[in-house]
Amino acid sequence: MAHYQHRGAVPPKRHTQHRDPEGNLYYEELMGEEGFSSDSSLLYHRNIPSAIADARVWDLGDFGTTPNHPLVPRHLTLHDLFTDEAAEGGLQTGVDVVTGRRLVLGNADVRLCYVVADTPSPYYRNGIGDECVYLERGGARVETVFGSFVVGEGDYMIIPRATTHRWVPLVEGDPGYVEPLRAYCIEANSHLGPPKRYLSRFGQLLEHAPYCERDLRLPEGPLLAEHVGADADQPTDVYIKHRGTGEHASGGMVGTIHTYPFHPFDVVGWDGCLYPYVLNIADFEPITGRVHQPPPVHQVWEGTNFVVCNFVPRKVDYHPLSIPVPYYHSNVDSDEIMFYVAGDYEARKGSGIGLGSISVHPGGHAHGPQPGATEASIGVEYFDETAVMVDTFRPLELGEAGAAVDDGEYARSWVRGLAGGRPRQDPPGQDEVFSTS
Repeated sequence: MAHYQHRGAVPPKRHTQHRDPEGNLYYEELMGEEGFSSDSSLLYHRNIPSAIADARVWDLGDFGTTPNHPLVPRHLTLHDLFTDEAAEGGLQTGVDVVTGRRLVLGNADVRLCYVVADTPSPYYRNGIGDECVYLERGGARVETVFGSFVVGEGDYMIIPRATTHRWVPLVEGDPGYVEPLRAYCIEANSHLGPPKRYLSRFGQLLEHAPYCERDLRLPEGPLLAEHVGADADQPTDVYIKHRGTGEHASGGMVGTIHTYPFHPFDVVGWDGCLYPYVLNIADFEPITGRVHQPPPVHQVWEGTNFVVCNFVPRKVDYHPLSIPVPYYHSNVDSDEIMFYVAGDYEARKGSGIGLGSISVHPGGHAHGPQPGATEASIGVEYFDETAVMVDTFRPLELGEAGAAVDDGEYARSWVRGLAGGRPRQDPPGQDEVFSTS
């Protein structure tokens, strides 16, 4: 995000002396993208940021993938993850946003993960790419070296690569707690931000963009160890996800735990154009028209070889002969992944899809409304729906979590209900064809 911000104490001139009240130099760190050719910020530390006392392996868990072959559309029921019938509330406990997230879908450009968390995460940074974490439900405090955020339902939390941070979910008894934290984690292998067509050549969001700088929430800081109840000199572990191979690799990634001889929240001031920020989906202004608008009008973020769109409550098409639900379309260049988070999604009625569902519409398959949805939508003036969509330009494969909650039936949903709503008998042998193995 290319507009300049300033927090805490920084010197009048960059790369010049900056001292604490006792006369000791602070340590300047440039955190920048694309070498020295893109956005950056300067951070001023109490300690040498390169100093580590120990390094050991962090086992990331299973981030392997299985091809979607034979090629079929799929319905993944994310709310069936992290369940525990024996636990109070029916959910697993002791899960955090960082080490507990599970891979739903992934490719060489992006990983889509899901987690239901009730425990503070370790300090963490992603050394592979930026993260976009969408909060489906619940709330948390996110603490970063740039400052802190209070986040809740509908927030997109954008975290630049290599930003040290941790997640502290709200739990029962905390002020503002409503329900457990459910997070949809979009991990890029690149940088991620607003689409270029929304930006001026200097980085300002333009008039036709569906959100502007006023809609963004910025870090409150600086945030130091003592502000989070920690000792500034306390040795602290930071979990790092990074590229790698070998016996500990999974999905082309490995993990390392660095132990620093001090607490990582030691930044007394920073300035620049690279920092985390938050946008709430309710602040995205939908673009509508007389006839159905294509998905690019719903775009909110872009990364390398993928985009993120959102569908929000909106007035729909107002041509007298309009058909509000989408036409059938073939994504010849992309896979389309829709995560249904609120409301009632008109185009998917009769498919079994509900809140917490993901639909996987792979490139090479023509998809569109379920039988009967097109006719039923005529005359509808308003859609009360909220969904987050990721389109990728390389095929996605199923992660272990996606394979675990594939309903195995969605590919038949366009066949059921034909001939006036009477079910058709499935051809023999199709259970094997539609399996995830």
